[in-house]
Amino acid sequence: MTQLPDLDLPEDPKLSHNIIHFARALRKAGLAIGPGRVIDAIRAVEAAGFSRKEDFYWTLHACFVTRPEQRAVFGQVFRLYWRDPRYLEHMMSMLLPSVRGVQEERKARAAEKRAAEALLEGQQPDELPEQPEADEVKIEVDASQTTSLQEKLRTLDFEQMSTEEIAAAKRMIARLKLPVQPIRSRRMQAATTGHALDWRRTIQASMRRGGEVHELALKQRRTRWPNLVVLCDISGSMSQYSRMVLHFLHAVANEKGAGWAKVHGFTFGTRLTNISRHLRRRDVDQALALAGSEAQDWEGGTRIGECLHLFNRDWSRRVLGQGAVVLLITDGLDRGDAAALSKEMERLHLSSRRLIWINPLLRWDGFAPKAQGIKAMLPHVDAFRAGHSIASLEALAEAISDAQDRGEKDRLMAMMAEG
Repeated sequence: MTQLPDLDLPEDPKLSHNIIHFARALRKAGLAIGPGRVIDAIRAVEAAGFSRKEDFYWTLHACFVTRPEQRAVFGQVFRLYWRDPRYLEHMMSMLLPSVRGVQEERKARAAEKRAAEALLEGQQPDELPEQPEADEVKIEVDASQTTSLQEKLRTLDFEQMSTEEIAAAKRMIARLKLPVQPIRSRRMQAATTGHALDWRRTIQASMRRGGEVHELALKQRRTRWPNLVVLCDISGSMSQYSRMVLHFLHAVANEKGAGWAKVHGFTFGTRLTNISRHLRRRDVDQALALAGSEAQDWEGGTRIGECLHLFNRDWSRRVLGQGAVVLLITDGLDRGDAAALSKEMERLHLSSRRLIWINPLLRWDGFAPKAQGIKAMLPHVDAFRAGHSIASLEALAEAISDAQDRGEKDRLMAMMAEG
């Protein structure tokens, strides 16, 4: 059972106002809470009453929590709001990792940081009310030039980011979108302004009028949305980039109206792991924690050819049908059989509508396709792009929307031909 702190309510608590502000904090932390649920919560507390903190907790829990993944967020926000000042100070120490908290150092559980950020509402540590504490050391944080810092984060290499910068980058990635253009199907549908005559509907309408044709029915080609399939390398050389890409993939998978029919995610290192069902969870911390626990080969070796063979054999027919777009995120440093890798890449390319290779090594000005794995893979991709920063992830929208985009492939293919 969730451990709850003692409730420290003032003499005139104005409980309804506190519940309203608590609901706002939950909404900032990602729970879909509207005015109706807030009213229901106030009425429920008024009707049920409470003499113990557990009763109050579960009354609000019944009103605000509708999904299993929301329980962790609710529990953390409840603990912070009703109220544990020492815990809030510890959460601030995790938001600013360079400053040690007053409690013992430990890893944050799922949703803890997000709960603290929701309650802070964008405030900096120096803007928070001071807690009376003996021998307390006051810490000031300069939050000037926030815009320039965000611009710096956009182009900063993921591997060069500090812990604080990584946390800020994850928040920026969560707001990224990856729109896609619909695919025109060969099937037709009725339309008022179509470009082709629909003789079947025209004749059917005329038969109902005794064979007289009053108007011509029109039709046009249907449109449908493609699937997005992401194959992400989680080997030791790609671990930091993979974590950021998976944050981006989670944001895309949970973005409503982005255009993708389905989003499928796979991780590979020494084996292939399907993490698609975890990405559908709303809570990003819980989703990535479950994905990481299932992918046992995290930060291990790399067997790109063997993993692509498993994907082509077991999954390609299931997820690559009807014009799927494939994002392959890997550095291409594979020591296996280059001929087998080339064969699997060719099969993957033929099965997908577009195959886009995202390689963080492309960030180096002197990058050249010298490794055997890169030479075997490069001819079989439609576009070759860098994937080391937020700006490079934003550029994916251009690569996916433009069928003619090839990134750096042509330049590197010319280097291979000269070599």
